[in-house]
Amino acid sequence: MSPLHESLVARIRASGPISVEAFLEAALYDRDHGYYRTQEAIGAGSDFITAPEVSQVFGEAVGVWIAAAWQALAVPDPVLMVEFGPGRGTLLADALRTIGRVRPALGAALRLHLVEASPQLAATQARALAGIPLAAAPVWHERLDSVPAGPMIALANEFFDALPIRQFVRAGDGWRERRIGLAADGQALAFVTGPRAEPPARFADVAGEAAEGVIIETCPAGEALAAALAARLAESCGAALIIDYGHAGPGHGETLQAVRRHRFACPLERPGETDLSHHVDFQALAAAAHGAGPQAAGVTTHGPIPQGLFLARLGAGERAEALAAAEPARADAIVSAVRRLLHPGRMGLLFKAFAIAGPGLDPPPGFARSVRGQPDRAQPKKS
Repeated sequence: MSPLHESLVARIRASGPISVEAFLEAALYDRDHGYYRTQEAIGAGSDFITAPEVSQVFGEAVGVWIAAAWQALAVPDPVLMVEFGPGRGTLLADALRTIGRVRPALGAALRLHLVEASPQLAATQARALAGIPLAAAPVWHERLDSVPAGPMIALANEFFDALPIRQFVRAGDGWRERRIGLAADGQALAFVTGPRAEPPARFADVAGEAAEGVIIETCPAGEALAAALAARLAESCGAALIIDYGHAGPGHGETLQAVRRHRFACPLERPGETDLSHHVDFQALAAAAHGAGPQAAGVTTHGPIPQGLFLARLGAGERAEALAAAEPARADAIVSAVRRLLHPGRMGLLFKAFAIAGPGLDPPPGFARSVRGQPDRAQPKKS
């Protein structure tokens, strides 16, 4: 039994079952034993691989997006580049190299602020960025609150899916909050039914037709962050790009999942040593951004659209072809990796792109058809 498991068992014995939200907060972010505080999560030898690790083309396409967004903001200097959960720093490093080629002036204007809970990953990010010329040293934060004010371009790739969720379960003639208690042996963790609790009003349609045992999930932390981002973008102007796996609107069904060493695992086993995530409800993020009050007036949201379509509109297919032509010995591997990002049967459809933009801005790049009038192309030509 891990130290965090022992701590959770003692907590439940003392005070009763805890919410799924409280369990995830501890399992992922406990200061001493949480997954993102103690584990090197990303990579072939770890638990999972994110899109930037699949192909450099992902980060390069995001670099094109950042450059276009900066142009739309009337080229502020300086401009904050804020990334939430930067992983191994691969996305940002690839994006910055692209920016250095296509918009050197932007490279000089950027001020990097990285929101990261993991000391191990922060050190990895610092190494990834060490060889890239920067106008100022990156600054690390644990929360958006400590990021200074100013024009902002924000990124969050596979970040919202790791924020704690609440779960509601249909039981009898009503809804109850799902909780974590102890199994019959008094040691193992187990899902239990908690007190009566109604899902938010936006679930009224699906909740009314739900059968016994159906689960509805919400993410208060994700909605709070979307609202905070909207307020910041309205105040200082800017744009935020969120890429994650999820669904466009409210629905029902459990999406909480655990991954260990690239294999699915039980979410309640080995807390603090297992990656836990869930599908993002993008409609909830949009509602939170628009509902952030007068301080977010004029903010617009865009998407979600499939990741494959978004990357294709930013030239990912063409970039894959160019890389393959430049490195014939690696051509098949290069094209295969990019197809993994774009293909609807791989990451292209489940993963989606969503944007929040400050007042007065046009739809951010990638969220409208190409200005060149070319058809959207979701795959590189080579197969």
